[in-house]
Amino acid sequence: MKRQKISVVIPCYNSEKMIETVVDQVLEAISERKTFEYEIILVNDGSKDSTWNVIHDMAIKNPHIIAINFSRNFGQHSALMAAYRAVTGDIIVGLDDDGEHDPKEIYMLIDKLFEGFDYVCAYYEINQSKFRSLGTRVNNLMATILIDKPKEVDFSSYYAMKRFVIEEIIRYRQPYPYVGGLVLRATRNIGTVPLVRHKRLCGKSGYSTRKMIKLWFNGFTAFSVKPLRVATGLGVLSALIGFIGAIVLIIKRLFFLNYVPGYASTIVCIIFFCGMIMMLLGIIGEYVGRIYISINNAPQYVIRDQVGGDNNEENY
Repeated sequence: MKRQKISVVIPCYNSEKMIETVVDQVLEAISERKTFEYEIILVNDGSKDSTWNVIHDMAIKNPHIIAINFSRNFGQHSALMAAYRAVTGDIIVGLDDDGEHDPKEIYMLIDKLFEGFDYVCAYYEINQSKFRSLGTRVNNLMATILIDKPKEVDFSSYYAMKRFVIEEIIRYRQPYPYVGGLVLRATRNIGTVPLVRHKRLCGKSGYSTRKMIKLWFNGFTAFSVKPLRVATGLGVLSALIGFIGAIVLIIKRLFFLNYVPGYASTIVCIIFFCGMIMMLLGIIGEYVGRIYISINNAPQYVIRDQVGGDNNEENY
């Protein structure tokens, strides 16, 4: 019987002092069970230090390690997409390069996956810095509202998923990928495992406020038209306020003879017509959003398994 294979993907950024320790811990953890083959894919995302030299040497020494080098910094999610296209395993595990995720817990995620889930991620009580904690909470809240993330699931960068989910993710060929949104396009069968976040081995996170906001926009503009619907709602509300204001002015003009029209009526007209413009732009944006999502190859359905046939059917 052929052994299943685990593919561990680790995006790397300025981690020359940490990545060897993390990889050694991964190798030690995977070796606890001899029933799995393994590979480790390391992607250098335009690091400013000698990270590429470190992972290059590791790949030379160990045939189970693959090293990929970007020409510049494209972002963590782009690094993940590159790694996903290189994997050959049945189970894909992702973790960070900073030591916050304990590789000894890999099989906790995998065992949970075997309970029938398609994707399993670590769940952490928020114990980061105040800035990172706020960013995590805002990200999860916005993902729940805008891309219909299950409320009980908080995406983290420590996870395990089945091969068919990866195959669906790598169909996405557009720029600015958002892995959480791509996972939700493939499945809602998601589980969590409560774990403890460890301290970074050294240095500080590469996620700045600008990068975090950019990531949010990547996800929510690529995988949701709800922001456009909010714009439509605001336009309707503004138009309604303007319409009510106009009615009030007409009543005052008819029943209060000493009423002098002027500034107020001008403001009402401005509010009304601006509201109508916003509403119409929102409606047009709705269609543009649908076209945009169609161009992004959003599937009508995703095939998880197939029995019989030539097994070459694509998802539609």
